[in-house]
Amino acid sequence: MVQEGRCSFFLRPGRLSDDITAAVRELGCGWTYSAGRYFDVLPAPASKGRALALLARKLQWSMESVLVAGDSLNDLSLFELGCHGVLMSGAEPALRERIADRTEVYRPDRAGAAGILAALEGLGWIARPHAVVVGYHRPPVRWADGRWRRPVSPNGVLPTLQGLFGAGGPDGVWATALVEDGTAPQAAPEPGRPHRTGLPLAFLPVDGVQWTEYFHRACKETLWPVLMSQPGRMRYRASAWRHYERFNARFADHLSAHAARDATVWLHDYNLWLVPGMLRAARPDLRLGLFHHTPFPPADAFGRLPTAGQLRDSLACLDWAGFHTEAFAGHFRQVLAGAARMPRTGVHPLGIDRRAVEELARARVVRAGTDRGGPALVLSVERLDYAKAPLEKVRAIDALLSQRPAWRGALVFRLVCPPPEPGIRIHDTTRAALEHAINEVNGRWSHGSWRPIDYLPRALPFAEVVDQYLAAEVFWVTSLQDGMNLTAKEFIASHAATGRRGVLILSRHTGAAAQLGTAALLTDPRSPQDLVDTLHRSLTMTPNERAAHLGRLAALLDDPPPVHWARDILTAIGEAADGRNWRT
Repeated sequence: MVQEGRCSFFLRPGRLSDDITAAVRELGCGWTYSAGRYFDVLPAPASKGRALALLARKLQWSMESVLVAGDSLNDLSLFELGCHGVLMSGAEPALRERIADRTEVYRPDRAGAAGILAALEGLGWIARPHAVVVGYHRPPVRWADGRWRRPVSPNGVLPTLQGLFGAGGPDGVWATALVEDGTAPQAAPEPGRPHRTGLPLAFLPVDGVQWTEYFHRACKETLWPVLMSQPGRMRYRASAWRHYERFNARFADHLSAHAARDATVWLHDYNLWLVPGMLRAARPDLRLGLFHHTPFPPADAFGRLPTAGQLRDSLACLDWAGFHTEAFAGHFRQVLAGAARMPRTGVHPLGIDRRAVEELARARVVRAGTDRGGPALVLSVERLDYAKAPLEKVRAIDALLSQRPAWRGALVFRLVCPPPEPGIRIHDTTRAALEHAINEVNGRWSHGSWRPIDYLPRALPFAEVVDQYLAAEVFWVTSLQDGMNLTAKEFIASHAATGRRGVLILSRHTGAAAQLGTAALLTDPRSPQDLVDTLHRSLTMTPNERAAHLGRLAALLDDPPPVHWARDILTAIGEAADGRNWRT
C-alpha cells in the first residue's frame, strides 16, 4: 500500500544508490534529495507545491497574493507555482541554480525570518515606520515592454533620491505612486512586482482614471500654467480638482503609515501641495519639508488659482520650504504673507553628478570622436513644453537667416524635443504650431542637402545626449520660466572635460541664470530680436573668447554633489522643525 504522507531520512550522498531509488519507485512513490543529506519519499504526485496549489484553489487565493520561501531542492515545487518567493540566504546551490531566472523571487541579504520580512516590506504587504519618508509622486522605475526600466539621465530628482537611499543612506522609505490601469501613461503591474532596484519603495496604487484627472488635468492644465507665470493658459475643472484632493489625501495617509514618531517627511513639488495641511492635522509630530523643483510663481499669478486659499493654508503648515533661487523663495513668502506661521525657507540649487558626466564625455570622445566639420551646430535639448519656448527659437532662426544671409547653409539648429507622456493635451497646440513653423522655415531656406532645422521629436539615451553636447558649438536654452535647467550644466561639464569651447546661451528666466550669471550669454526669450542678436553673437565669438567663456562657466559649477544636496536638505528640515511649536 502506498504511504499517505511524506517520510524523510538522513542519507549520506554515498549511500544514495539505484537500489534505494528503485525500491521507492516500486512502492509507487516519488523522491527528492536535497542539501546532501535529506532523502524524502512522497506519494506520487505529492509535493509541497501541489499541496499549496490545492489549498489555494480551495480557499480561492490568487497566486499573486501568496509568498513562499525555501532553501533546498525539496522546496523547488513551491517556486514553480508563479507566486512570489524568497530564496533564503544560505540556500542550497542546486536550488539557486534551478530558479536563477525567476524574476518573482526575492534574494534578500538578511538571514532567516529577517529575509522574509524584507520581502514582505519590498512587496508592500507590511510597512515598518521609518525616520525619513520621501514623498515624490514619480517612482524611480517605470514599467515598459514587460519589464522595469530606469531613468536614462544620471541627473535630476529621481537619480538624486536614488543616491540618497544608496549605501549609508538614512533609515527611510520612498513613498510613490504606481499607476495600475493599462490606459495610464505608466501602465504597470501590481505593486508587489519585484523591481530589483534595491531601493526602499512604498507604492501607492493609482488607477488610470484618477491619474488622468489628477496629473494630466489638475497638475498640468491647472497648476502648471500658473507655475510658469502664464495663468492665462490655465484650465480649471472642479471635477479634476476633486481628484487632486483625493490623490493628496490618499498620499498623505500613505506617508503617515510609513512615518515613525517624529519622522522627517520630505515632499517634492506642486503635485503634493495639499499634503502638508492634511499631515499636520493628522500627525503634528512630523517634521515637514517640501522642495520645489519648479519655479514658484509670484503672488499675483498664484492668486489667479480658484483654489489659492486652500493651497496657502496647506503650504503654511510646512516647517521648511526649499527652492533653487532666492527669487522663488521670495515669491513663496509673498504668497504666504499674513499666514499665522511662515515656514522657514532655504535656497539650495540642485547640481549635477559632474564626475559621471565628465567620465562619460571623455569616453564618448574616445569611442567615436567628435571632430567638427560643416555647418555650425546650435543645439537645444528639452521636452515639448510651451514654457521652453521652442516656437520662439524656430522664429529666431528664420529671422537670423533673413537678416544675416551669410549664415544660410552655415548653421544647423538641432532641436531634441521628446513629447510629453501620452494623455497630456495642454501642449498639443504648441506641438502643432512648432511642426508647422519648422516645415515653413525649412521650406523657405533649404537648398541642396542643407536644411536649417533638424527636429528630433524623441527621447535619446543619455550617452547620445552627451554626443550631441560634444558636437554642438552653441547650446541654446530659452525657457520662459524654469526651475533650474540641468542640461545647461551638463553641456558645460561635457565641454570642460574634453577641452572643447562651447558657448552657452541661457535664458534670464532659468534658475541656472541666477547661479551662472553673465558668465553665460544671457538672453530674453520674450524679446524676438534679443534671441536673434544673442545667437549671432555666440556664433561670431573668437576661439579665445569661447575658451574664456567656457572656463568661467566651468568654474561656477561648484554645487555640492546631488547626494550631499539631499542630505543638507534633510538636515535643514529637521533644524526648522526643532525650532517650531507644531509638535505635541
